[in-house]
Amino acid sequence: MMTMFTRGLAAAALLALHLATAAPTAVADDLPAGPAPMALPVGIAALTVAEESRDGYKRTSFKHWVDADRDGCNTRQEVLKAESRIAPTVGAGCKVTAGQWYSYYDGVTVTDPTGLDIDHMVPLAEAWDSGASAWTAERREQYANDLTAERSLVAVTARTNRGKADKDPQDWLPPLADARCTYISDWVSTKLRWSLSVDRAEQAALTRIAEGCGQEAVEYEPAP
Repeated sequence: MMTMFTRGLAAAALLALHLATAAPTAVADDLPAGPAPMALPVGIAALTVAEESRDGYKRTSFKHWVDADRDGCNTRQEVLKAESRIAPTVGAGCKVTAGQWYSYYDGVTVTDPTGLDIDHMVPLAEAWDSGASAWTAERREQYANDLTAERSLVAVTARTNRGKADKDPQDWLPPLADARCTYISDWVSTKLRWSLSVDRAEQAALTRIAEGCGQEAVEYEPAP
């Protein structure tokens, strides 16, 4: 017959076993889903350096804007709704007709969405040059409509987006000087997310700009 003493020992042993097996699970649950934030220079150093090639590029190789979740709103409208600083006005066919957006490239506040473009942080042509040429059409469509990372797509004034075109940071930076560190952090994060490379001139430009960016961090989750 088990005495109170032996029952106590058994209970203690079971408790110790439970703690030993449960602790790792609790720690694992607290871990971030993606890589931990890193300093901007560290993020730049993590990028693969490779030669770029635009051979075969066509903008139509990246299908956009699509309604991936079939809720009636395409990618452009989803970004406009998500980034409006006030509740946006949405009409028939999920067309956003009013709201308030801050174009961080040039520090301009916009209330008419027709004055906005949705910019691919890393332009489609640049993505092609940097590795997307080897992707499937489905993967390129996912890239062109990436709504699961805030850094991938951004509503900005049409003027700045068209000035940027398909240029990398060696050839174009936001006209608002205070936006440049955020911009290159977003650029690096997007390239790391999608495993896109940089060429040496681009790497040098990023490194040079990062020298004046203090504690700017890079944070991303790898694209699914």
